[in-house]
Amino acid sequence: MSVFKTGLLMAVLTALLILVGSVIGGQNGMVIAFIFALLMNFGSYWFSDKIVLAMYRAQEVGPNEAPELYRIVQRLAEKAGLPMPRVYIVPSEVANAFATGRDPKHAVVAVTSGIMSSLSVDEIEGVLGHELAHIKNRDTLLSTVAATMAGTITMLASMARWAAMFGGLRGDDDDNGGGILGFIFLAILAPIAALLLQLAISRTREYKADRDGAMISGKPLSLAHALRRMEAIAQNRPLSIGSPSVSNMFIVNPFRRDGITALLSTHPPIHKRIQRLEAMAK
Repeated sequence: MSVFKTGLLMAVLTALLILVGSVIGGQNGMVIAFIFALLMNFGSYWFSDKIVLAMYRAQEVGPNEAPELYRIVQRLAEKAGLPMPRVYIVPSEVANAFATGRDPKHAVVAVTSGIMSSLSVDEIEGVLGHELAHIKNRDTLLSTVAATMAGTITMLASMARWAAMFGGLRGDDDDNGGGILGFIFLAILAPIAALLLQLAISRTREYKADRDGAMISGKPLSLAHALRRMEAIAQNRPLSIGSPSVSNMFIVNPFRRDGITALLSTHPPIHKRIQRLEAMAK
């Protein structure tokens, strides 16, 4: 099922790239966009994890640089029956974490530097159990491709707006351009469609990772406490680096959400996740 969903994401990305090529450059734009789509699909599979790690300036650490963190990941990975993932630290005081990589053999667990000072050891174990559950369930490729796709759609929408402002929008019938309707779709509806797609994928994935991660760590209440604390930190001090388009990768949305954006968050409501974990602990 994960392979099917990943293939579907890549197909949607290809269609959107071809669409923007048509709107901006007519038939020639479609050909260029199709070639670009093939390159993007290849890059999303092989290099999307590296792109996300670079976006957040994450640095790889070993047992000498971060002995306690490395020891926790190593012990939980053995308990989960997983190969030891590479461990990265994101330079941010906002407590959070994510996992990436195309499969368990090429997995990465990344935590912010703030997580070590903001959470207890038990809470960190709960969080890392959640991330290892993503790896074990092979969610990491799916979430990374979804994040890359959402970022690309946002970029395309911006390209369409600038093209329209400077007269680059090809709307004549002879060139098969998308015209004003295509422009409206790309500029307004395409980013919303990307968000809704992330919603459908991310919310179910997070509930399952909470459950499976609590089983790996054996500490569902510690994970519940960590979620509550990280949510409060994110609301008071949202992440200042990276892009909201990849918020679905984090265990807690690290960017501020107000009004309608809270309703359209890629993550399930924290209080519902906590309720499920508390029920599991009982």
